[in-house]
Amino acid sequence: MSDNGTIENNSSPQETPRRKGTLLIVDDEEGPRQSLRVIFKDDYDLLLANDGPSAIELAKNNKVDVALLDIRMSGMSGIEVLERLKYVDPAIEVVMMTAFETTDTMRQALRLRACDYINKPFDISTMRSAVSGAMQKRTLESELHTNSEKLQQLVVELQNQKIQEQMSHNRGEIYASIIHDLTGPLTVISGFIQLINQRIGNSTRLESEDLEFVRERLKTLTRQVTNCIEISRRYLGFLRGRTEDAPQVGLNQLLADLNHLLQVHHSLKDNQLSVVPLPSNMAVRMNGTDVIQMLQNLAVNALQCSPRPHSVFIEAKALTEALDLSSIKDTPNDRFLNVESFENSPPLICISVRDTGPGVPPEVLPRIFQPFFTTKSAQEGTGLGLSIVQRLIKEARGAMHIHTEVGQGTTFNLYLPAVQTSR
Repeated sequence: MSDNGTIENNSSPQETPRRKGTLLIVDDEEGPRQSLRVIFKDDYDLLLANDGPSAIELAKNNKVDVALLDIRMSGMSGIEVLERLKYVDPAIEVVMMTAFETTDTMRQALRLRACDYINKPFDISTMRSAVSGAMQKRTLESELHTNSEKLQQLVVELQNQKIQEQMSHNRGEIYASIIHDLTGPLTVISGFIQLINQRIGNSTRLESEDLEFVRERLKTLTRQVTNCIEISRRYLGFLRGRTEDAPQVGLNQLLADLNHLLQVHHSLKDNQLSVVPLPSNMAVRMNGTDVIQMLQNLAVNALQCSPRPHSVFIEAKALTEALDLSSIKDTPNDRFLNVESFENSPPLICISVRDTGPGVPPEVLPRIFQPFFTTKSAQEGTGLGLSIVQRLIKEARGAMHIHTEVGQGTTFNLYLPAVQTSR
């Protein structure tokens, strides 16, 4: 190749050119430059430059694997060229040549990541060995870089696949949760419609008592229809990745609505149900439909925990101090959920759902919040209720403590962020 930067290619026209690696030779003296050309012309594609600016321009316009630099050149020194070449392409391997080696010069070259250096005058075997080593290092690093990119691409593809699978799994759970959550209010709607039909039957006129009965039931029906709409909106927003500020909901009204729901639920049967509101009403910083859904899921589980008649108590208390988390630890009979993101700042509301049923065995307790895990019959349970409670608690930055004793019953304590309200 001539000094103007044209690459010499020694392959015959019939052969498929195989990339041999490109060697850039930079020396301001014609003799050494041409000597190096003769040594390497059959081994590599060559680029020759007689000064620093020309070498840098060649590196910008060509893929250079190894550069041979003379340290002492007029104008731009070899150290400066080394620094600029590494700026153009950090992967270029550089072998320095010098007739005036100094410790400071070598230290600078190594600091700028020169691969090797050769003393002038050089013997051919030493020069070949240095360039060959640099070229092998360049090839190895290039392969490592290529393999690293392929590995990274594979990791990304696997992660995307995992995300897609997780999204598919999550959507399946969400759709099942929607059906589960809508079952409660729809059950109430169905039950109240039956009550109204039984009360008025085929009557052509309504007495004042019948009219009042229908009006009260219609209020409940309206609330339950609203609950269905809210549930649909909540899950639609979840699927679309939208979040809304938690509204302030008066807890006592929610407990009254919950009581209406449970009084007509088929699981009540011969069991005793008691719902105790707050002495002074407070608002929960959480979607009201979510609160009812959590409490309904817990209450229905409590009502269904035993075929024998038993009692279920739902009671709310206001907490004016932060919860002492150090006193609550996981044991065979206890679990505390969402301690990591619990907003443990007063005021808080503690809502207890307690039953006098058979309790939860220690080997079963760690599994009760797993989606689709259930100890009920297929007609009674889907295994989604408690997993929904756990998710809603986490979204509200609340917490939940479960205490159970075999033969004594189970208590779920929900701790939710709250605010004072006059309602």
